[in-house]
Amino acid sequence: MNPARGSSPPASSWTRCQRSAAPAQVSPEVLVRRYKQGELHAVSLLHNLASIFQFRLELKETVTPGYVQGLYFAFCVVIDDVAYKTGIGNTKKDARRQAAQFALQELLPRLEAPGVASHLPVQDQASTSRPAQAQTFTACHERKPLANLQVPQAVRDQLTKLLDLHPEFSDCTASTAAFIMETAAGCEVIAVGSGNVNARQSPSADGRLLHDSHAVVTARRSLMRFLYRHLLMFFSEEAVLSGKSVFQQNGGGGGSLLSLKRDVTLHLYINQLPKGAVHPLLDLKPLSFSAWEATQELGLHLAVEGKVFPVSSITADQSNSSLVSMCAMDKLAQWQVLGYQGALLSHFIEPVYVYNIFTADPNCSDTRGLEFSVSRRLDGITSKLPLHYCMIRPRIIPVPSAPASGPPGSRHPTYCINWVQGDLSLEVVDGLQGRTIDKSPFRSSSALASRLCKAAMLHRFKLVAGGCGRDHLLAGGCGRDHLLAGGCGRDHLLAAGTYRKLKKMATPYQEAKSILRAHLLAQGFGSWLAKASVWDNFSM
Repeated sequence: MNPARGSSPPASSWTRCQRSAAPAQVSPEVLVRRYKQGELHAVSLLHNLASIFQFRLELKETVTPGYVQGLYFAFCVVIDDVAYKTGIGNTKKDARRQAAQFALQELLPRLEAPGVASHLPVQDQASTSRPAQAQTFTACHERKPLANLQVPQAVRDQLTKLLDLHPEFSDCTASTAAFIMETAAGCEVIAVGSGNVNARQSPSADGRLLHDSHAVVTARRSLMRFLYRHLLMFFSEEAVLSGKSVFQQNGGGGGSLLSLKRDVTLHLYINQLPKGAVHPLLDLKPLSFSAWEATQELGLHLAVEGKVFPVSSITADQSNSSLVSMCAMDKLAQWQVLGYQGALLSHFIEPVYVYNIFTADPNCSDTRGLEFSVSRRLDGITSKLPLHYCMIRPRIIPVPSAPASGPPGSRHPTYCINWVQGDLSLEVVDGLQGRTIDKSPFRSSSALASRLCKAAMLHRFKLVAGGCGRDHLLAGGCGRDHLLAGGCGRDHLLAAGTYRKLKKMATPYQEAKSILRAHLLAQGFGSWLAKASVWDNFSM
């Protein structure tokens, strides 16, 4: 559980901080000095700084961190959708004060750093109307140390290692995405996916056809395999194996779900912008054709046979087609709210978020369009979401490309690869067919169903929900029985029947998804494509 810098992810019960109007004659330096002298409360200082620097400040009630045992109140400070370390206390007042102190420990050194103004970004049209102090604060607030060079190098090394073993598939990585796990030990690639197409066929009734093979989608489904693997490790009876899992048990009120360990942070690498990304917004004349085009571009998009169209331009008959799906960019925005784990894993773990998106696309020197696509459309949604869910605004970081792209005129333009840390070999899928190719280094069965398909995910879910996890939960301490008490027990889940019903049973996830789609519709971005329920009505 670490929405930002190791903090606990915000919950749904909010106390919105009303901005206290600091007297115009009182400078930030004076306020900070009064705070350090014990004359000003930490929460009051944050209120005043919010008024001066014009940032969005909220105190959000959340769950106690996993390392805390006992019953305490917990709050975290959220500034412009970035959550800081969780504060705890015997009373809500104490928890708010400690959360404010934790936030100030990080903020004040940046505000007091010399030469802050020299680090200001190039101002766009929208930023020029903000006060200079607010712009200075934003520059300090967003300037955080990152392994900008470690990430592309780690991706480059992993792709080279995989393709050296199978050079015949080196032209399958023109569009590639990868998830990187950063810990105190450094950065390592944990999931890789490539591709740029959708399947031509209708989804199979048994969940064994891979419908969407765009790079970000393939990499995300690979990440889900990684999470399932580490859940099985966590529930293992071997202490050594369990200790190597990326998950931890939460204490206090969050004991019913596992979370990522405190030192684990996830990043996403993409070498091409996902389909559906908007271009940087320009100063357009109202009611002009260009302004109308820009408005259309900001909305939701559908992927149809490799091309992207606004949802408003697709008829009802076309939207019901099996060949239509939401574009990769809109899915990326959705995952920054719902988490990358999906509905089934939400029975066991808290939402898993990405905090930095590294883009190696040479055409993405200006990241404002990507930033808007991923997060700006969802501003203000966090306070509406249920416990554990929030909108994480990732930093968009241009980096050098990992030179693994196939040459022009690739022999296998529809082939997609996937790999997860721990795999002995990569899998090659024909994205148009939605199935593994005959010559794939890894093949799960003679039916050529991909290890990323829905049926494979359901199989992994049942391994976790079944005896592999239940006996360990019943025997273990540290609040593990909360998983069962909370309705996530073996019998309850295994009796669900179909894949679709299991997804529907993830109630908080489904609630967050409904809020997300209602928010997009209310903001004028269009209606999210509703999938036909028959696609998910299968069981094993």
